Amino acid sequence: MCSHNPPCPSADSPDREASHVISAHPDQGWSLLCNGIVIFEDTGLLLPDGTIVAPHRSPVAA
Repeated sequence: MCSHNPPCPSADSPDREASHVISAHPDQGWSLLCNGIVIFEDTGLLLPDGTIVAPHRSPVAA
């Protein structure tokens, strides 16, 4: 899907969330990345193959 040069990371790459946003919907809490991933504001992901990745926020520093 990505037409950037260099190309964005693929959906199965460890750095997949570094892809460009192609459609942002902050009012609904999600964005579509150019590698086909839907990322939610709680950091959860929906991968192009339908796999769900649970939210994975970093712990808050005390």
